[in-house]
Amino acid sequence: MSERIAILDFETTGMSPAHGARAAEVGIVMVENGRIVDRYQNLMNAGQRMPGFITQLTGITTAMLQAAAPAEQVMREAAAFVGTAPLVAHNASFDSKFWLDELERAGCAASPAAAPAGKLFACTVLLSRRLYPEAPSHSLGKIVRHLQLPPADKAHRALADAEMTAHLLLRMQADLRSRWHIPDPSHALLSELQVCQRKHLGRWLSSTSARQTQPQLPELANTVMPTAAPATR
Repeated sequence: MSERIAILDFETTGMSPAHGARAAEVGIVMVENGRIVDRYQNLMNAGQRMPGFITQLTGITTAMLQAAAPAEQVMREAAAFVGTAPLVAHNASFDSKFWLDELERAGCAASPAAAPAGKLFACTVLLSRRLYPEAPSHSLGKIVRHLQLPPADKAHRALADAEMTAHLLLRMQADLRSRWHIPDPSHALLSELQVCQRKHLGRWLSSTSARQTQPQLPELANTVMPTAAPATR
């Protein structure tokens, strides 16, 4: 219940580091005990220009990036901020690529924050599709409105989007506790849930609830068996 989880969001110069795109801004929100407890945000200068259409979307200009701290410095700070906390992102397949690529460029590949993405990240898009199938859309802004969660002051900025994702994650954990009677919706459990096939979802939720709420039966090896009475003739 006291697990710290880091919620991550990037603004970037393109869609994928495989195509040469770099991170332009990182926002991280730390949650613990059902609330936001810390935040980190920074623009980062990776030596690239910001495309005009992304400036229109985010408000981040090339001049802002040129005045920012070097990307390697920002990523070392971000890795230290995250530490060993597991990560969550909305559409983690996007953010995890930039997280791992920028950590490697910053020489942080051996950091606990650079564990394989499949083990490190839970994805609130995948979780939303399973927990709220009635939602008209699972994009961040629309699922936040659907669930009547706090909106962002500045959409498409890293910290604002990370905060919205944090509120979404906390709502999911609260619903798992109250609606599905799963008292400990840990990051490891969320990582299982996000890959559960939807046709098996009801059974998975029921079995997980039973496992967490029903007392464990004693192991047979630890049970003292009664001694059989001697046979009489």
